[in-house]
Amino acid sequence: MTSDVDPAITDAPGTPDGETYEPLPQQEQFYRAPARFGSVPVEAEPKGWDRREGFRKHYPLIHLPTQIIERVSLGHTEPHEPNRLIWGDNLHVMRQIPSNSIDLIYIDPPFFSGRQYNVIWGDNNELRSFNDIWEGGMDGYLIWLNARLYEMKRLLKPTGSIYVHCDWHASHYIKVEMDKIFGYLNFINEIAWYYTGAAAKRDRFARKHDVLFWYSRSSKWIFNVDDVRTEYAPATRERFSHYIGNIREGGDFGPQQLNPKGKHPDDVFSISIVAPSARERIGCPTQKPEALLERIITASSNEGDVVADFFIGGGTTAAVAQRIGRRWIAVDQSRVGVAVTAERLKQQAITRGLEDTPIPDFTVEQWGIYEAERLSQMPIEEFRDFVLRTYGATRSGDAADGPNIHGWRNQFPIWVGGPHLDSQATAGDVSDFANAIRRTPQYQQANLRDGIMLAWGFGRDAVAAAEQLRQQETVDVNFVRLAQVRIGDDDFREHIIGRSTDKADYSEFLTFVQPPQVEVAYRALGGRSVTFDAGDSVVVNPGAEIINVQWDFNYDMQRFTATPGYSLKRDRNRKPELKVTHKFDRTGKFRVACRVQDSLGGEAMWDGEVEVR
Repeated sequence: MTSDVDPAITDAPGTPDGETYEPLPQQEQFYRAPARFGSVPVEAEPKGWDRREGFRKHYPLIHLPTQIIERVSLGHTEPHEPNRLIWGDNLHVMRQIPSNSIDLIYIDPPFFSGRQYNVIWGDNNELRSFNDIWEGGMDGYLIWLNARLYEMKRLLKPTGSIYVHCDWHASHYIKVEMDKIFGYLNFINEIAWYYTGAAAKRDRFARKHDVLFWYSRSSKWIFNVDDVRTEYAPATRERFSHYIGNIREGGDFGPQQLNPKGKHPDDVFSISIVAPSARERIGCPTQKPEALLERIITASSNEGDVVADFFIGGGTTAAVAQRIGRRWIAVDQSRVGVAVTAERLKQQAITRGLEDTPIPDFTVEQWGIYEAERLSQMPIEEFRDFVLRTYGATRSGDAADGPNIHGWRNQFPIWVGGPHLDSQATAGDVSDFANAIRRTPQYQQANLRDGIMLAWGFGRDAVAAAEQLRQQETVDVNFVRLAQVRIGDDDFREHIIGRSTDKADYSEFLTFVQPPQVEVAYRALGGRSVTFDAGDSVVVNPGAEIINVQWDFNYDMQRFTATPGYSLKRDRNRKPELKVTHKFDRTGKFRVACRVQDSLGGEAMWDGEVEVR
């Protein structure tokens, strides 16, 4: 692959603000109108594309930060950028990642095979995010997917590749759309993943394969052929054994010469599905085998490259990338999927031995739904920065603003209260902010009379003080108007995402959630077995329910790591098991921890000392 990179790609915007559109490929010859047959319409643009607004016509752009929930250390001691595991709507997360920053993307999106199959975990954010798939049939599904494929193309480096995993439900339609987004000439392979074990119907041939479409970002891409060669069939090796090693210097192998490094890989991957008894099985119903992802990642990336999966599911892509020395970004719509992936990555690192093979840290982040309890524990300046970014404001960098103007948005000064959930702005805060506004050059030039106060709450004296300032408007030209907005209220949300429209439902974005109250009882059964019951745990977020419970039976007080087999416990109805029994390997005292997630994203942990006899 030696041809030059399209110069338009190297000049693509490197910032995630999305103000400059990524151009669609110019393919006039491919989509040339068939003059011989008269005026036949030709759809050269992907479904959902608007020439003025792109895919923002259906999915408007919103800017929100991610909240780091945890940074997991896996033994790497040198300063480094961590890998990223993000819970949130992947379209909006991708829009905030810089262009030309990813070497390889693999995605396994919903297959347009029905709501029951595609919703893996069942939490509210997943249900909302996938809602568009079933509204409007195949066209609705393709518009939903195209908006995401368009962002993925922008994220790829000039030599980057993307693999899209699908099946018979929509593969033919997806291929047509990808030709429009990535370019027909950038299509490299249609790969058939052949497997056994799937059920078959008596009235048709058994469906025993999925389809993967491999596209490049440009006319130059990575393919490490020698690293993914396969074994020759025994009969082939026997027949041509006397040719092995007879290689012409600088030339290719002839029709009767076998490469000693193995057979050139073909586009049919014969790899078994993840059996129920397999060691890598974690309980995800759509889990893909590590062998499949290892072949793709090995072939199309190099050590240290960045691999991304925006439908991470049970974490296979991140687990393989981490194991074979790639950096990674993983995103999922489901809080449960992110929690299960995090525990899988921790357990994999522990199994390999952190001291022998140090692995880069990874962060667990949330986008659009934030943990209020964790925000309340932030240092005040860090909290103010987070609120300003969430509100679409910039931090004040002018020393002349003084300590009481914390940021600016659309020429309006902003004041931000303290991080504690029970903190309230006071009349003194109102007075200090108003006086700070009066000292600005804009105020003295009569161009500024308004300010915005953001806080978890406002005391009665603060509300009265602001009202008194507003009443001066009719009698004093030096008045100041202060809007008081509670963080997380509808007024706060509407300043960022607006009201829900017929274009997209963003009503669930920019939500602040509370952790559940986790209560655990336990009872010794004898023989080192103990039963634990989290059934008395209570969710705090209105309308939420418990959707996952994880257990660490040897908690070290520093890092929660789910005990194997206890990261995704489900009963026969696929409901979370709140009551489990564990047999310890010895007697003595153990520190046990239990993590609980609810359907709105709340998470909390209980831990306690248990004596095993």
